[in-house]
Amino acid sequence: MSTDLRGANYRWYVVGLLWWVCFFNYADRQAIYSVFPLLQPQFHLTNVQLGIVGSAFMWMYALAGPFAGWLCDRWPRKRIIVVALVFWSGMTALNAWAGDYPVLVLLRALGGLGEAFYFPAALSLLGDFHPGGTRSRAMSVHQSSVYIGTIAGGGIAAWVAERHGWQQSFLLFGLGGVALGVVLVFSLKEPQRQVEPVAVRERGLLSGLKEISRNRVALALIGIFAGANFVASAFLTWLPTFLYQKFHLTLAVAGFSATAYMQLASVVGVLVGGLLADRFVQRLRGGRMLTQGIGLLCGFPFLLLSGWAASLPLLAFALLCFGFCKGMYDANIWASLYDTIPVHRRGFAAGLMNSIGWLGGGLAPLGIAAATHWVSMGTAISSTAAIYLVLGVAMILVSRSFSETKVAAQ
Repeated sequence: MSTDLRGANYRWYVVGLLWWVCFFNYADRQAIYSVFPLLQPQFHLTNVQLGIVGSAFMWMYALAGPFAGWLCDRWPRKRIIVVALVFWSGMTALNAWAGDYPVLVLLRALGGLGEAFYFPAALSLLGDFHPGGTRSRAMSVHQSSVYIGTIAGGGIAAWVAERHGWQQSFLLFGLGGVALGVVLVFSLKEPQRQVEPVAVRERGLLSGLKEISRNRVALALIGIFAGANFVASAFLTWLPTFLYQKFHLTLAVAGFSATAYMQLASVVGVLVGGLLADRFVQRLRGGRMLTQGIGLLCGFPFLLLSGWAASLPLLAFALLCFGFCKGMYDANIWASLYDTIPVHRRGFAAGLMNSIGWLGGGLAPLGIAAATHWVSMGTAISSTAAIYLVLGVAMILVSRSFSETKVAAQ
């Protein structure tokens, strides 16, 4: 790898470039949920049909994940990122001309297909630019765009839709993403991969699955990620309804309160988590996983409080604290995985982890809905705290086990 590409200035410049790509990645996927009330009467949709519009993205995203990761281990990451960004942005823009329901579902599915290729390629690229002591910080800064993009996607889409029609919000995000793709063509560079000799012999999908299936630490991290995604999806799906019903807020205020407190606190948590992890890992090989475990365990009481809070100020406090703890876990999702995976499998491992994580997250809306047949919505939401407690203990044990094993490829 050349000195220019590994220079401190350029490697952080890459983090900034990818921050904006990730911003559009999450803004595009979130925008449609804020305009559901406008789509429903125009296309004469039931709630189930609206759910399919949202699920089409998740299903395709999950299915394409392993292949996307495998491909980014073989092709230049820059090419994959640029093509994926332009493709999903184009599909987002085309939503403005969706004339009927089947076309809308198809465009959402195609958007999920494009977005599935981004994270494996981007994280593999960041892993090469930040191979050691700055990896957690770099990936945590990149992760912060997830939260900002989620808030901006829903908020800007709703604001534009109220004033200019829902179609214009998709044009705004779609064309903005295409323009960013042009910038990346001239600004983003591809570093030379440091590939182990074994990678030359076998890099197929089946060999990747076999290799990861023998990696107990990686499997544990993937399983914990699926559980954490379940909790996060439960909150994003049902917290607005919970606030609307329990505290009699307007839909707009309920939607803002359900996302802003938690997501903004997660920005702070993810930056703190990245800084702490890079310090811990200098003393303890499983330091990044230890940071994640601390975040999960500290988030447990605030999850428990969130469903039982009797006042809005108390609920806001619980969401702020939970969001911060969630950010500490999120900061090291990919950095911890990369500590356990050989360089030539990083893209595939990230794609597989992302796929399974989204499958886990997709179960949350149905799980919480089923639970409300027996308990209140607040109790159902609070019950997810048990998942965080179990995951936190598991992560501490994984950190300890990993720290005691032989040094793997960094």
